Amino acid sequence: MEQWSVRPNPAVPFEVRYEDGGLLVVEKPAGVVTQPGKGHQRDSLLNGLFARWPARLQNLGLKRDWGLLHRLDRDCSGLVIVALRNRVYAALREAFESQRVKKTYWAIVLGTPTPRQGVIQSPIAEVVGARKLAAIRRDGRKAVTAYRVLASGEGVSLIEARPATGRLHQIRVHLASIGSPILGDSIYGAAAQSIRVPRLCLHAARLAFVHPESSKRLAVSTDWPRDLETTRKRFRLPDPAQENGPRGSNPQGPIVDGIDPAD
Repeated sequence: MEQWSVRPNPAVPFEVRYEDGGLLVVEKPAGVVTQPGKGHQRDSLLNGLFARWPARLQNLGLKRDWGLLHRLDRDCSGLVIVALRNRVYAALREAFESQRVKKTYWAIVLGTPTPRQGVIQSPIAEVVGARKLAAIRRDGRKAVTAYRVLASGEGVSLIEARPATGRLHQIRVHLASIGSPILGDSIYGAAAQSIRVPRLCLHAARLAFVHPESSKRLAVSTDWPRDLETTRKRFRLPDPAQENGPRGSNPQGPIVDGIDPAD
């Protein structure tokens, strides 16, 4: 039996939304950490990925994060890109660093931001204590999040957020900073704690980037998460996958060379 650096665990849940020889786009459910860490050596998304692609991920090695190009918070659901070849990892790593991977998130927040569409440009610093947290500070790293209100009702709003950078807890911290914390955020959303929801109302809904091998523009989208469907209906909010055309659900699979002008 092969000895892999990350212990495979076929019980870890995830869905494959796109796959070819060079990369994967998978959907992580809320409650699953992206990579092994303290208390999660066997139940991370990466443990689940090693159960399906062990040799290919092992070949990428620790230096290339076993193929992981980015991460999602444990309580956030949505899409994650995973490289299966070294050259694909290198190309996509550079694409992330140069902000050429376009990320779209949906969130339900407290109240309605003013203005209803804008760009938050507040630097974020990582604060290390009992746990690593994020804070807006002048000495922090550049952080940019564009947002727009898709719908409002019942004292909350459905938001589309497009982070240009990838700082720790960026969307959560930025939206809280303008008075619209994400519902279910136990760290940065104190003002919204009176509204009971099943979990953090944040979902990574769409990724768009140039495929390093085919050079085609690839967009992969997912639906509004099933575990937040009751919450969405409770506040009489529309389904963003239905309201936003190519930004939302794509039942025929990923869109290739079919990106809307906003990207």
